[in-house]
Amino acid sequence: MPAQMDMVGIVVMDMTRTLPFYRMLGLAIPEGAEKEDHVEVTTPNGYRIAWDSEAMIKGMSPDWVEPQGHRIALAFKCDSPFEVDMLYRQIVDAGYSGYREPWDAFWGQRYATVNDPDGNPIDIFAPL
Repeated sequence: MPAQMDMVGIVVMDMTRTLPFYRMLGLAIPEGAEKEDHVEVTTPNGYRIAWDSEAMIKGMSPDWVEPQGHRIALAFKCDSPFEVDMLYRQIVDAGYSGYREPWDAFWGQRYATVNDPDGNPIDIFAPL
C-alpha cells in the first residue's frame, strides 16, 4: 500500500496566539490546549492538523532554525462568498493580519488570504 497523506504539521512561536486563530477558522481545538507543546485535531473531512512549539521541535532537532518566508499555504473552504467576506473581517477585526481582502477570482471563487500569527498564508474561499 502506498503512503497516504495524513497530517499537516505547523511549527508555531506562540500557541496562545495561534490556536485561537485556527479556532476562528472552525477547527475544534480543545480549550486549554495552548499549554501543550503538541496539539492536533482531526478535521470533519478526516485530515489531521497539528501544531508544535518551537521548543518541542528544537528538542527533537537541535539544529532546527526558523525558516525565512513560507513554502506552503493552507486553504479553508467556506459555504458561500458572503461567508468568505465575514470570516475575513472577523479575523482582521480580532487583530490578525489580513494579506489580501476578498475578491472574485477569475477561476470562479470568492477568495481572500490572511496570515496566521507565524506569517503562514491562509486562504479562505468559496465557489461563486
